[in-house]
Amino acid sequence: MKQLMFHDDPAFWFETLRNLGLAAYGGSDVGEVVATASRVTPGDYDGWHDAWLSTAGRLETEARGSHPISARDGLLRASSYYRAAEFFLHGNPDDPRIDHAYERSVACFHDAVAHFTDITPVEIPYQDSVLRGYFYRAAGEGPKPALVMHNGFDGAAEELHFFGALGGQERGYHVLTFDGPGQPSAIHRDGTTFRPDWENVVGPVLDFLTKEPGVDPARIALLGVSLGGYLAPRAAAYEPRLAAVVAVDGVFDAVSALTAHLPLSHEEAVRRAAAEHDEELDRMIAAARAESPIMRWAFDHGRYVTGTSTDREFLAEYARYNFRDGSAANITCPVLVCEATNDLYYSATEESDPRKLYRHLTAPKTLLSFTEEEGADAHCHPGALRLSVARIFDWLDDTVRPVSRHADRSAARPCMREGQPGASHC
Repeated sequence: MKQLMFHDDPAFWFETLRNLGLAAYGGSDVGEVVATASRVTPGDYDGWHDAWLSTAGRLETEARGSHPISARDGLLRASSYYRAAEFFLHGNPDDPRIDHAYERSVACFHDAVAHFTDITPVEIPYQDSVLRGYFYRAAGEGPKPALVMHNGFDGAAEELHFFGALGGQERGYHVLTFDGPGQPSAIHRDGTTFRPDWENVVGPVLDFLTKEPGVDPARIALLGVSLGGYLAPRAAAYEPRLAAVVAVDGVFDAVSALTAHLPLSHEEAVRRAAAEHDEELDRMIAAARAESPIMRWAFDHGRYVTGTSTDREFLAEYARYNFRDGSAANITCPVLVCEATNDLYYSATEESDPRKLYRHLTAPKTLLSFTEEEGADAHCHPGALRLSVARIFDWLDDTVRPVSRHADRSAARPCMREGQPGASHC
């Protein structure tokens, strides 16, 4: 998506767009985001933190002195801005500003959703600990379909409130959001790092969800955002209880977003990353970091969420997150693969990751493209949340709910189903 601010810093621009987009469901205000970002110098992580923390603190103070609805709205926005404040600080995991801003973000969100009647914070038993999230109960009686949502490489369960949880609840879905290993509450509070075998995360989540009254166990879908576009399909390859899976956006080989910036073939970069020593590759990674704001942030954050100590060690670890083993063919439930036509992370590759994933699927599948004309071509579509939520839930309605309860709207959606005209183009 065209950079309206931070013209030489795509990382700062994308995070600004990401926060602008939250306004669609009350997670930000456009003027607040623009005014805050305008105080930041490109590449200045400390300045970014200070600007967003200042806005969040001012807004939280005002919200806590407001009437109930105003307090709810202000606290939701403050939560988003606190989350933004610590986003770029993870290169130094011991920085006390990280946990301070994170805990303020969660506290504001908890106090905001307390003003909603049907949103409840939950703790899901997981190994010797818990996975934290939120349950959104749909109105009405009788068994209803449910959607499980998780984020990806850097997003939080709280952000999913705006990325589809509210939208699903108002459409009659029970929605369960959660942070898995490596995701914010797990890494901040427990030090639990990422794992690629996500079926071992989703399994306990489904055990928990199916005990909730009113959840139809035959109509549970799973949706993953960003790296979740790998994690959710990976879980579906080994978890038979899912009725459908959504990848926003599809990821076939996560590390390709990084190897595309190195002067090596993908295969050589992955092979050399696993070596005990490779000073030449270390220099290549350092040069890529210096040249690309995206690479600088990705390696800093990647070490933080995977528990690796060097950039090359993170590269080797991240190379495990892929479908090159053929496991995408194990998925049997219907799959919706979303793609952004100008994705910040995967557009540099020869063939987009969403289309690679789509091509390797053998289950019923749909490819849903979001374009520049729609203002939706950025990674995971933060500039068009209302549009993306509508299209995704229309697909879920047609896929998970009984067909007789819904009119045929397929002609209105620019997606390609296997067996329909246009599907062969994928």
